[in-house]
Amino acid sequence: MTDSQLIRDIKDGDTQLYSVLIKRYERKIYSFIYNMLKSSGLESSSEDLCQDTFYKAYRSLGTFREVEASFSTWLYTIARNTVLSELRKHKSTKVSIDDDENGFVPLADFEMMPEQSMLRNEKVSLVREAINNLPEKQRSALILREYNQLDYQEIANILGQSISSVKSLLFRARVSVKNQLEPYFHEPKYEEYEGMK
Repeated sequence: MTDSQLIRDIKDGDTQLYSVLIKRYERKIYSFIYNMLKSSGLESSSEDLCQDTFYKAYRSLGTFREVEASFSTWLYTIARNTVLSELRKHKSTKVSIDDDENGFVPLADFEMMPEQSMLRNEKVSLVREAINNLPEKQRSALILREYNQLDYQEIANILGQSISSVKSLLFRARVSVKNQLEPYFHEPKYEEYEGMK
């Protein structure tokens, strides 16, 4: 059953079907919220904010109009606004990205050497820090595109921007992250000295 069919049936009174929508999106919305809260130290609020998001969506389901946005886009918008409201309460706007959609960074493989594990963890930390330094809209766009795999139109709807603005935000975000990381990942060129040819 599609989201549209479920929503029609829920609006017609079969409220039990809302649990199907929750199961369909709960993991994605939780991951998005967790990633947005991680560096602010508020990730423990992720589950509560996820529940708030679904509660707000349920309460407002009567106002949802599919011609304006898909259900998933509408839900991500509610989640984003819920997170931003929570961050404002705590006067913090830094956001973190984790490697997997559950928000956990996998530790090194057992076969990986300790030095490789340490370097990998350091690289992950540097990337997180670079993303945390981005302005809020660039961070949100990057999270939605690279970690939640949303297309440009969905991101545009969630952020209230045009598609070209989203592309611009993503371009600037990627350039900024690259520039921040370049000193750490750039290998210096060694010029040949005359006597060393």
